[in-house]
Amino acid sequence: MIYDLRGLWKADIGDGKLYPMQLPGTLDENKIGYRDTGKNQWNPGGSFNNTGSDFDEKAPVSTRLTRKYTFEGEARFTRHISFIPPEGKRVFLEAERARCLRLMVDGKEVPNFIEPSISTPHVFEVTGLLNGDNEITLISDNSYPGLPYKDIVFSSAATDETQTNWNGILGYLRLQVKEPVFISAVRIYPETDEKNTLTVKVEISADQVYEGVLSIESKALAAKAQVAVSGTRGFSEFVLGKLPLAEDVRRWDEYEGVLYNLTASLSLSRDSQGNNTKLQQVDSCTETFGVRIFGDNGKGRLALNNRTIFLRSETNCCVFPETGYAPMTVEEWIDVLETFKSYGVNFMRFHSYCPPKAAFIAADRLGMLMQPELSCWNYKNVFETDESYEYYKRELKQLILSLANHPSFVMLTFGNELSNKELGRKRMNKMLELARNLDNTRLYANGSNVDYGMSGCDLNSDFYTTQRYYKEDLRGTFAGGKENGYLEGYINNQYPSATANYDRAMNQIRKVYKKPVFSFEVGQYEVLPDFGELEEFKGITDPANIRLIKDRVEAAGISPEEWKRHVEATGEISRIGYREEIEAAMRTKDLSGISLLGLQDFPGQGTALVGMLNSHLKPKPYSFADPKKFKAFFTDQLPLVLLPKYTWENTESLTARIVIANYGKKKIVGRVEYELKGRDGKVHISGKIEEISCPVGILTDAGILEVSLRNISRPTRLDLTVKIDTIANTYPIWVYPPVQPKCPEMVYETECFDEKAIRVLDAGGIVYLTPPSTKEALPSSIKAQFTTDFWSVGTFPAQQGGMGQLIAHEHPIFRDFPTEFHTNWQWWPMATQRAVILPERYKAIITEMDSYAYLRPMAQLFECRCGNGRLLFSSLGLQNLQQYPEARALLNAIYRYLTSPDFKPEQVIEKEIIASLVKKC
Repeated sequence: MIYDLRGLWKADIGDGKLYPMQLPGTLDENKIGYRDTGKNQWNPGGSFNNTGSDFDEKAPVSTRLTRKYTFEGEARFTRHISFIPPEGKRVFLEAERARCLRLMVDGKEVPNFIEPSISTPHVFEVTGLLNGDNEITLISDNSYPGLPYKDIVFSSAATDETQTNWNGILGYLRLQVKEPVFISAVRIYPETDEKNTLTVKVEISADQVYEGVLSIESKALAAKAQVAVSGTRGFSEFVLGKLPLAEDVRRWDEYEGVLYNLTASLSLSRDSQGNNTKLQQVDSCTETFGVRIFGDNGKGRLALNNRTIFLRSETNCCVFPETGYAPMTVEEWIDVLETFKSYGVNFMRFHSYCPPKAAFIAADRLGMLMQPELSCWNYKNVFETDESYEYYKRELKQLILSLANHPSFVMLTFGNELSNKELGRKRMNKMLELARNLDNTRLYANGSNVDYGMSGCDLNSDFYTTQRYYKEDLRGTFAGGKENGYLEGYINNQYPSATANYDRAMNQIRKVYKKPVFSFEVGQYEVLPDFGELEEFKGITDPANIRLIKDRVEAAGISPEEWKRHVEATGEISRIGYREEIEAAMRTKDLSGISLLGLQDFPGQGTALVGMLNSHLKPKPYSFADPKKFKAFFTDQLPLVLLPKYTWENTESLTARIVIANYGKKKIVGRVEYELKGRDGKVHISGKIEEISCPVGILTDAGILEVSLRNISRPTRLDLTVKIDTIANTYPIWVYPPVQPKCPEMVYETECFDEKAIRVLDAGGIVYLTPPSTKEALPSSIKAQFTTDFWSVGTFPAQQGGMGQLIAHEHPIFRDFPTEFHTNWQWWPMATQRAVILPERYKAIITEMDSYAYLRPMAQLFECRCGNGRLLFSSLGLQNLQQYPEARALLNAIYRYLTSPDFKPEQVIEKEIIASLVKKC
């Protein structure tokens, strides 16, 4: 029997007023609280965006979304109820999700029935306290008295950067009527020894002595099971071990939510006075579960049902801007998980928080793998205080017990980017032991990216997820150090190919650690904000930070149409980066997966809009965000062409090894087919390689692709598609005839704006101004990069801010240099040079897009009329890049353009401005 307590309550936040309060709900949703001044922004010690010592609390919050109402502290929710419990029954008050929660009935405090945590339900026994006219007061405190406050509010469980540190009660709020002796929990564990059995643990709560029979029944079992039970007051656990499964039982699997019900029934043969009676059923409990085996395949790789798998993970940071908390219904979570699944995700990592039970029910149905974490982010001294250690042990225990029946729950860590010293490490080991003793059908680790990888592997953890192993990277991009501000990682610092992998890092790891490893928070490529999302904010948060960016864009003179091109270009560059990160991970023989950050925008920490999806989990309205395009390379089976480079001359033969990554459910058999197709759809070259068989769970060598390019007579962009059976993958390549560019006699080429350049212009001539791409030669410039920014300038202010190239791709200068409107691999040598900062926003052939934090007018290539002549300015440093065929081809295209009738620039730039851009001669 359930008595619903949802509805209208009175809220008291200590300001002398009583507010109407709908529960379930938060103070924010009920418009109770104070103005959000942003004092707890991400980087209060910094000087960026009003977060430093000169903080102005009247200024808009510029680094994250603004809560319309905020409150931290004790809030009291009160109402009268007229519930009269049935005689002889026990009564419990249950709140599904809250912060620190206390209960008072008629002014008397009621103790917790089970150990509380902010990640699991709160239960109080109120037996004997209700008489039909009672005042119920729930005291909710989101300042976490007695708990590790900083660890919690820094985490995604309570940070205002994403979920918000809400105060209220979410999910169900009810009175539950139970028998004096009842089944308080049924936990079902598929065995890990492949013997097709289940172990069922049944917990019984009693307020009297009892004897009876416990029965277990399920279609997944070969037969009904029974066991005699007896006990006294309190909790007792009864274990029915190694129950044989039915012969036709089906496994729960990736994208296959095969579920069964199991019913536990309790029949007693003693009454409440202890007298023997006829056996009579007093309670039953039905739980849903899945049969699956998850763990290490014995070779350090993750396996599901004894099949080696590859994690395609999204990091979820609890970004739900309309409510400020994670959804509480299964239907909402079905939508959330289906959205990520459409992009290829098979595994969800929940960054320093655990979503509600509804998320796991949805994941069970969809066949999605889940990794919750404790509500902990402490990068200094985690678990070193008794307060922290005791609380997180409690939260760990309650999480593991409450999620026991969810096959989707496969892994757990103790939090995000944790660090500590000897005492904390010892306590981590004790917590790992506690977790395994509670449930050994999951895998546990002491943290995600512990010590940022600089302390190596924890040998006691069941898996290792990290961004690097000491100095060996496990992802392709990092924010650079303060000494140079450049982005680190091979993608921005090594000439591009499709061969990079992390075998070297894994070889180092394998010297000491033989368990599964996967990469951490990969990507973080910023995309400029789509202001169309502003209309979607109708709930408890105000996107003042995004409006401020919009205001800056308008003040910078960038039109809405031009800005959309900026957004689209940064999105395309971002997706190129994500693809390379994913394929590099898949090319690594011993890696168990990759965890992205991320597919969804993160509207805090300086406004880190890194997603294909906006904050509201909607695909951005651009081609780059198409789920099908992303899923084409974020999938379980994929041909990988190990291209040594993306640009070729037509005197070469394109040679590359092909490997097939097969992490699907069946082997792949067939002949490898390939074709080179032009952008116009014309197939230039096609062929087949011998038939192969690709087993599940490994990379299979499919042979060498070798094709002559001699028939490609002019500069051409081609798509190389490789296919086997029903799976395919397509790579862009660029082919150029060999050229030795020579400056035309009628063009004056110079590295500085010297007297001769001025004379040539005054005489109506042509000047090609191409200084070396150095800080010395270009004093007002930044070091550009191939990718967009890392995460946000607000979090990593040392980075230079360049967001990649926006290219006027239809400009006649590119007639002999095929290009898209955004950076792609053929631009890498040039894109990583410097971009000059202009005094105002001139029309450019290649614009270097800038971070929203600066919005400086920057370019790498522009043309103008200057004096009586014409000038082309380049900061690409092409004269020093002639070892690359793409740079030779571009320089050749520039020379041809300068002497063509198409070279007729319209904008006028004064000689004094041109002179100011370069070092004096």
